[in-house]
Amino acid sequence: MIKIKQTIIVEGKYDRIKLKSIVDANIITTDGFRIYNDSGKRSLIKNIAEKTGIIILTDSDSAGRRIRNFIKSCVGDINNGEEIKILNVYIPRIPGKEKRKAGKPGSKENILGVEGTEKDLLIDILKKFGADEINNVENSKKITKMDFYGDKLCGHNDSVKKRKYLCGRFNIPQMSANALLETVNILADYDEYRKIVDEYGEGHENCYACCTKKNKFIVQ
Repeated sequence: MIKIKQTIIVEGKYDRIKLKSIVDANIITTDGFRIYNDSGKRSLIKNIAEKTGIIILTDSDSAGRRIRNFIKSCVGDINNGEEIKILNVYIPRIPGKEKRKAGKPGSKENILGVEGTEKDLLIDILKKFGADEINNVENSKKITKMDFYGDKLCGHNDSVKKRKYLCGRFNIPQMSANALLETVNILADYDEYRKIVDEYGEGHENCYACCTKKNKFIVQ
């Protein structure tokens, strides 16, 4: 298991499951071509790219290349004068079909995707293309599920409303408590999170509506 600093972008949930078994990293799925019509997901990827940099690890077929190029165009190259780090990682074109698809059609080009690539090979590829490994355990305090519960972001009657507020403050789409917890740990440290949550109830409850109206969660 290697720990990687950048957020990894893959196509589907089975790609994510495969990578989660070998790397400790934040992994976001495009859900195939659904990313084209999901402005919230595009906004999330752009915001995280500006914070951590991203690794694009789509399949090596034509569909994967189209999704890769679309993500790059959404994220852009520069944010406030700073270069956004986009690392393109490519898997080899290996003929075959994933075991999960036995008795079903494989890819149109009959090659393995991320899901079907051997774990050791995936690790070697990530290292070869320059993924930033984190060797030391970070000492910064992490936001936990207990924090979320104590701050009424989950498990309470008004939790949905408070999560909408938090999403608005970070300019990210609405998401489940677990997904939000993972995302906020990327976008902010504990003190930043604490400050934003403590501001709830001080006239900022409608922040989500204000932010969405202003930013529209659209990445050109």
